[in-house]
Amino acid sequence: MKKTALALILALASLPLWAQSNAASGSANLDAERSRLAAEREAIESRYTKERTACYKKFAVEDCLRESRSRRRKETDHIKRQETAINDIQRQRSGAAELQKLDQKAATQRPQDSREQREKSQEDQKAREQRAADHAASRAATAADAAERQRQFENKQKAHADAQAKSAQRSAEAPAVATRFEEKQRRAAEHRASRERQNAERTKPRGAPLPPAPAASSP
Repeated sequence: MKKTALALILALASLPLWAQSNAASGSANLDAERSRLAAEREAIESRYTKERTACYKKFAVEDCLRESRSRRRKETDHIKRQETAINDIQRQRSGAAELQKLDQKAATQRPQDSREQREKSQEDQKAREQRAADHAASRAATAADAAERQRQFENKQKAHADAQAKSAQRSAEAPAVATRFEEKQRRAAEHRASRERQNAERTKPRGAPLPPAPAASSP
């Protein structure tokens, strides 16, 4: 039965920590987990609808929608992995219960079995449980690898989208930047011309003094 508990813990790798600890004792409430995931999925869809409405009010509509879809897909995939883990646990429990019934039935129908036969039956059961545990571990590792690849892909997409948004912003601001530069150059030219006029006025030679007025003749 230790192998079965191990398989349950591996299958619960995607669930919350409290559910993982419950799996070890076989007390994980799978129905409650399914209800929780259904509520989370509904909340994701509601938030996605609100985000789409908000995106259409923004300047970069497509970038906003792309990020919203990416976030929705990532959260939905996480829920799907948890649902898969719950289904695995359910199958493990059903299989373990069925094996236990078969062993009990075999024990009552064949009391004459030898010690060697009983030991062989126990070994066969352990082998089946080990194969189930190995299968659950493989599924968990595959899911983890897929999640990491998806995360890297989304990070690259986000970096590319950010670069495109910055490029678009620079292109949109380019005319205003050019206008400000030209205005700055014009003001600088006017300032230089004004200073040159002032310098020319200061260095201009003064004109010759006027001759004195002739003296008045006596009568």
